[in-house]
Amino acid sequence: MEPCSCDTFVALPPATVGNRVIFGKNSDRLFDEVQEVIYCPAAVHNDLGKRFKCTYIEVDQVPETYAVVLSRPAWLWGAEMGANEHGVCIGNEAVWGREDISKEEALLGMDLVRLGLERADTAEKALDVIVDLLEKYGQGGNCAEGEEFSYYNSFLIADRNEAWILETSGKYWAAERVQGVRNISNQLSITTKIAREHPDVRNYAKQRGWWDGKEEFDFTAAYSYIDTAAMMTSPSRYCQGYKLLDKHRGNITFETMMEILRDRPSGINMKGEFLTTASMVSVLPQDPSLPCIHLFTATPHPER
Repeated sequence: MEPCSCDTFVALPPATVGNRVIFGKNSDRLFDEVQEVIYCPAAVHNDLGKRFKCTYIEVDQVPETYAVVLSRPAWLWGAEMGANEHGVCIGNEAVWGREDISKEEALLGMDLVRLGLERADTAEKALDVIVDLLEKYGQGGNCAEGEEFSYYNSFLIADRNEAWILETSGKYWAAERVQGVRNISNQLSITTKIAREHPDVRNYAKQRGWWDGKEEFDFTAAYSYIDTAAMMTSPSRYCQGYKLLDKHRGNITFETMMEILRDRPSGINMKGEFLTTASMVSVLPQDPSLPCIHLFTATPHPER
């Protein structure tokens, strides 16, 4: 099966209309998998000595979790994408690279999406939650029901004021703060524009012979097989998605984001064994007096 994933997008002012952050994602999964939209209310947890189970493993509880709305494959605990009561939105992507994928059961990337939303009231705090959990519990396990399908993850995390890209390879990671427009797909894409990183991400790459320690450190070049010099001229969904965003820079609305998610020639709107099974668009006004709005399809075929 050809490795496929999803596409996640964000646009920040001044690329958008009306001082709004616009977030969007297509969830591409096996064609016969059911994806559901669920709401989980905020909760206070008094028994902090009790662990709770995610998809495969148990993790420690925290004193408080925020209300979340999630779009998720019905068989697992986590989520492909979602938002919380503070306007934080997260979507994840499957990524592959030089590091062998762990099939040992740990946290799925989709578990990390939900945990980040439940535990953080800003985008950067969600990034902190995810990398702390990644360090403590690791990532791994089968990501599909009835199929062998494992991967590492990248994340696009947004709130009313900013957005972050977080990309991982095993326990190693790099993060980029977004300016203007940005998208992620099923490939690593952070190159030298690194705002935060795992403390050993460079040493590990050097030990493995992926970086000589002399050239400027390029996370994607070190941890994947992608030629970063040619990355924006390839026919990949990542490249095509960026072009669609950039084409509308300065005039992006939620309708623009919906049109991008419907786009079939780019492959963003996917058909076949892997299918766009659900879509999400969020409008996050920078004015805190205005509500955030989240739109979900909970069905395939976003062109409908």
